Amino acid sequence: MTPRRVSVAGAVLASLLALVLHVAFNCPISPLPLSLPSSRITPNNLLQRVDKLGEGRLEGPEAVCVDGEGTLYTATRDGWIKRMRPSGSWEDWKLLGGSALLGMTVSMTGDLLVCDADKGLLKVGEDGVITLASEVDGTPISFADDVVEASDGSVYFSDASSKFGLHDWVLDFLEARPHGRLLRYDPLTNKTSVVLSNLGFANGVTLSQDQDFLVVCETWKFRCLKHWLKGEQEGKTEVFIDNLPGGPDNINLAPGGSFWIALLQLRSNWLDLIQRSSMAKRVLATFPKLVKIIEPMKSRATVVNVASNGKITQVLDDSNGTVMSFVTSAMEFEGHLYLGSLQTNFIGKLSLK
Repeated sequence: MTPRRVSVAGAVLASLLALVLHVAFNCPISPLPLSLPSSRITPNNLLQRVDKLGEGRLEGPEAVCVDGEGTLYTATRDGWIKRMRPSGSWEDWKLLGGSALLGMTVSMTGDLLVCDADKGLLKVGEDGVITLASEVDGTPISFADDVVEASDGSVYFSDASSKFGLHDWVLDFLEARPHGRLLRYDPLTNKTSVVLSNLGFANGVTLSQDQDFLVVCETWKFRCLKHWLKGEQEGKTEVFIDNLPGGPDNINLAPGGSFWIALLQLRSNWLDLIQRSSMAKRVLATFPKLVKIIEPMKSRATVVNVASNGKITQVLDDSNGTVMSFVTSAMEFEGHLYLGSLQTNFIGKLSLK
């Protein structure tokens, strides 16, 4: 071997050693290989037919809810809770600040229950903002995600990851270790307890029509769990639906007792390969710019309607993200589907007739 080749080989080996040491000392994850679903959908692009509500004034409206008067609420990335009156007029209602406002629901008192990924579970009303829960069992709630209120006043909400926050959620996906929790806030005692732990990115949560069970989404497990609240199965948990063609984000009860689930695009040919290798995931997670490159969810939008027996009855999508992309929630109201997204500057409204 010539001196030049020896020099080049030495430089390559030194670079590889430097990379190995850098990953060993700086990698933020301890990953496991991830099993991926086999299901696929046939594109129909029906989500390209949406009307755009509030276009230009809504920055990443992640979730949508409607009160008893027909007023629509959403939270945006600029820290506002904004609302649209039945007349169609928009109002900047409450400024909470930050960029971490996620799931929300209207409570029985008419106030909003809002998940702030950084601050915890909040109650927002005309009189101001109250923090209901920011820790559980002495540990912080670091990623409050979605919320629903039961008729007895209990508030169920998800803590997506106890290890990674909102802006590092992709690291939770790459690590593929269950850090998520389903929590319950008791308004009578003002205490919060853990209902389920070791969830694979606990995301959307909602109640069944009779409130005998709730459904919680596990995003990177591509499935939803059913947790029984009443009856002979009370306290037991089972799989509600699995092998979904995308990672389930928010879930909402539909008027007929079925469920609307927004699915995130977490698949690509090369990302699937990376998910099979713990070493590849370590290298990727060590370099933040590479992590940003792998985020594939902006390329399409998908929502599914799932019957109460866990069977998919309808699929709606925008296969290449032409109009709707990164849809995070789907809520049915008066014959229309309202779609939230972290990628758009509007709420999508689609007629279901």
